[in-house]
Amino acid sequence: MGSYNRRTFLKVAGGIGATSVTAMAGCSGGENTDAETTTEESGSDTTNVGMVYATGGLGDGSFNDQAQQGIIQASEDFAVEYDEAQPEEVSQFGNYQTQFAGSTDPNYDLISTIGFLQTDALSGTAPDYPDQNFMIVDSVVEEDNVASYIFREHEGSYLVGQLAGLLTTSDFSAGAGSTKPDTKSVGFVGGVEGTLIKKFEAGFIAGVKSVDSEIEVQSSYVGSFNEPSSGEETAIAMYESGSDVVYHASGNTGTGVFEAAQSKGRFAIGVDRDQSITKESYADVILASMVKRVDTAVYTAVESVVEGTFESGITTLGLDEGGIAAVYGSELGSEVPQDVKDEIAATRESIIAGDISVPTDPENA
Repeated sequence: MGSYNRRTFLKVAGGIGATSVTAMAGCSGGENTDAETTTEESGSDTTNVGMVYATGGLGDGSFNDQAQQGIIQASEDFAVEYDEAQPEEVSQFGNYQTQFAGSTDPNYDLISTIGFLQTDALSGTAPDYPDQNFMIVDSVVEEDNVASYIFREHEGSYLVGQLAGLLTTSDFSAGAGSTKPDTKSVGFVGGVEGTLIKKFEAGFIAGVKSVDSEIEVQSSYVGSFNEPSSGEETAIAMYESGSDVVYHASGNTGTGVFEAAQSKGRFAIGVDRDQSITKESYADVILASMVKRVDTAVYTAVESVVEGTFESGITTLGLDEGGIAAVYGSELGSEVPQDVKDEIAATRESIIAGDISVPTDPENA
């Protein structure tokens, strides 16, 4: 099914517009065909968890690695053992889900399905195993045995959009990048086009336009979360067309965006984790990252199973709940002007207070 690699936790403080935000970082993994069990024995009553990751696998420095941090933390805090599956294609999701659900040695107390592309498969699997607990990230499956965790990604995307807008309209240089204020252009690179990723795009565009409605936003979808070469090609075209900053929501495809930023001497914004740490070699061009606490969702679901309080239903996490945050890059954050930071901090509070309504559809941004 997959493989397991132990890494340590790194903590990142100083969220954009917040007093402090903690994010976890630093994990990678490999691919093989057999399940490999990880053991953290702290008692005789062990909770077994099966992890089915999104396509793109571990080592993306983003979405899947963030999910893995949740199960790693749970295994350190509780008597939890877990197995990991890394599907390469969407068509494999159902097989991995049913393999875990049908297992008797071990019997899994929870199966975590990571990513909205697992929705269709889980909608078929969950009713077939009514006594099995499932959780899904980034989608809703309305079954009595499924806990669904969704995020207000558009809120954090608005903040990094505002950052991009403020910097593209100024003369800014830091690390290996610089802006060309005469162009007033930024870009967005998405992975697989759909309702979820469009929330990232919508929030980003709205944040950019809040600075200056005349700023150009170039948007493109690569069609994959694991094609760095396509991400690089797409971002290069944006930079050559005048974009100063490119924000990606594309999993490992985003590695190519960072590569393009370095080669063109421009800036990029990461996603899901603090990518100035998980993709440290690109820290000199990563202005910030829109952190999405998938680890919190995984950890919370596991904790509920351990404590016997698991319930189906929907949990939504945004800026106010600490499920979404924007964090400045580890290398470039100190170079961002204080007046820019202050403006973004005020915007964060306005979003939480409900004074700013962030769109979820790019057509309304």
